Amino acid sequence: MTDPLRILHVITRLIVGGAQMNTVLCAKAQAEAGHEVHIAHGPDEGPEGSLEAEAEAAGARLHLTPSLVRAVSPAADRRCLRDLKATVRGLKPDVVHTHSSKAGILGRAAAWAVRERDRPLILHTVHGLPWNDAMNPLKRRLYVALERWAARRCDHLIAITPAMVDAFVAAGVTTRERFTVIPSGVDLRPFLHGPTPEEARRALGLADGPWIGLVARLDRLKGHADLFRAWPAIRAAVPGARLLLVGDGPDAAEIRAAGEGLDGLRWLGRTETGDMPAVYRALDACVLPSHQEGQSRVLVEALAAGCPAVAYRVGGMPDVLDHGRAGTLVERGDTAGLAAAVIAVLRTDSRVEVSCEHGRAHVQRSYSVPAMTDALEALIQRRAAGRVKLPRA
Repeated sequence: MTDPLRILHVITRLIVGGAQMNTVLCAKAQAEAGHEVHIAHGPDEGPEGSLEAEAEAAGARLHLTPSLVRAVSPAADRRCLRDLKATVRGLKPDVVHTHSSKAGILGRAAAWAVRERDRPLILHTVHGLPWNDAMNPLKRRLYVALERWAARRCDHLIAITPAMVDAFVAAGVTTRERFTVIPSGVDLRPFLHGPTPEEARRALGLADGPWIGLVARLDRLKGHADLFRAWPAIRAAVPGARLLLVGDGPDAAEIRAAGEGLDGLRWLGRTETGDMPAVYRALDACVLPSHQEGQSRVLVEALAAGCPAVAYRVGGMPDVLDHGRAGTLVERGDTAGLAAAVIAVLRTDSRVEVSCEHGRAHVQRSYSVPAMTDALEALIQRRAAGRVKLPRA
């Protein structure tokens, strides 16, 4: 057995989200393997909910860093860099593993500032692109420049999908050789078995279907407006169809206003994790028309629950849907194609059944938590081999 390591994760917020759950699951596996695990994070502000309790239950020691905020703030960011430097120097970790763009830049800078002979192994995971097509070109160039600068201040980069690697290489951030792809693992066990669709709908207080669901943070990039534009065509083709919207987020007021006047909508809001297996079981199709996505945990969970999936062909979606074999891919922004794909799912039972069986096998093979945590542990051990262990205070 290898010697235990002191590992410090740095993430902007411990809210309910994919990158955060990935971090908590990795911390749990590392603690169970005998490592000493710490997580430095900023305030968990926002409507999404917090994962602090889950992180502590996983065995991680939390370090709240009030200066670590999501918005760009020169004054707060300078304080944050100073605070993270103090955390790194105080803990003397063997590994600093950063997540998300803001924490990734400041966390890597703080760890790199330690004098070279005492410097920890520095890793960074790219959970999603920090830039997008709608971004101001000047702001986009700034983000790319910052990521390029930070990439030179870590030992290795991890991406959760090959698409993330392609985007970073295409933007000139770094080279392909500096990346390892480790898909984000999901605890699939609660989704593999569950109630029948009828039982799930009764538990959630839903009428008979068919039900289409969009499970996502209420954020413009998640594509709620696209599904709203497609909805009249879906309702015309399948008159009894209903739409379940699950989640909360920063653009809730705008998105709820956009959905006003549409027939058959039901807002479920933020839902406890334990209720999600029933949500997927209640659906006849899970739709995610995100305009930007890393690796969708929602689609992985839906496929594990046997729910047919439809998504835009962006980011890591093709990998999650096994390039169309585990679900239906539609070109981004094609709302007519989105409507047609949903209608086809609702009308084509035999093809959908085969796709669902393939999807369930695919996610169990590619997106399990052990596959993720074993790959990360192997990477850390390879990279840490031969490094001098730092003395403990």
